[in-house]
Amino acid sequence: MDPRPAFPNLDALVPGEIASKAEELGVKKANMPWIQTLILGVLAGAFVALGALFFTTTLTGAGAIPYGIGRLVAGLTFCLGLILVVLAGAELFTGNNLIVMAYMNHRLPLSRLLRNWTLVYAGNFIGAIATAALVYLSGQYANGGGAVGITALGIGAAKASLGFFQAFFLGVLCNALVCLAIWLTMGAHTTTDKVLAILFPITAFVVAGFEHSVANMYFLPLALFLKSDAGFLASIGKSVGDYESLTWIRFFLNNLVPVTLGNIVGGAGLVGVVYGFVYLRRSA
Repeated sequence: MDPRPAFPNLDALVPGEIASKAEELGVKKANMPWIQTLILGVLAGAFVALGALFFTTTLTGAGAIPYGIGRLVAGLTFCLGLILVVLAGAELFTGNNLIVMAYMNHRLPLSRLLRNWTLVYAGNFIGAIATAALVYLSGQYANGGGAVGITALGIGAAKASLGFFQAFFLGVLCNALVCLAIWLTMGAHTTTDKVLAILFPITAFVVAGFEHSVANMYFLPLALFLKSDAGFLASIGKSVGDYESLTWIRFFLNNLVPVTLGNIVGGAGLVGVVYGFVYLRRSA
């Protein structure tokens, strides 16, 4: 008998092992009780919203430094959202696009896949918009002499002004990176390597200006809440007319719908289906 103590293997999983883990995890997620799935979805929406809050505050005043550097710093802060989702435990719609791997390998019926996506998406929306409401009620946007609120309004207006197809393709690119980040964390063993696996893919999509459906469930509602606050608009020398593109209809039709569809294509299609085909195909 070997007297030496046994140590866990901390080497990262190789891609084939990650694929098998993703498949098993997809089956587990899809078969969770609905109330557990919904509540964990609410948490994920709130976590991503907190990352978006951190991003907005950090981006405020970044015009004084080069564009790319300002986005880089703000992008690093946005990673807080996915770090909380992965390490604290929550269900994020964009990451759960990888459940398609279990479906395509006949481990799940389509109904179970769609059930998970629907419950998690609804939970994410509740958590994100509730966090936006809490931030608005807290008056945090008034920090920096209202500069944080001006930044939030600018982010929301820019996102609401996107064309349908532009928002769709920005969503495709975004969730390819998000699902790659999730993929990398599945191969990690410790808190440190999970965080490091998240940092670069998530920072990259933020710096590039790609569109994340769950983050936008926070960004746009907060901007819409601020637009409805006549007192705040007056305090920063703005009016409702300065944000004509920012409406609830545009939030849903010009952004949330195309970005969500793009996220599914980028995450489920470009990452889940491709890796599932390469590593999980069953021979006849």
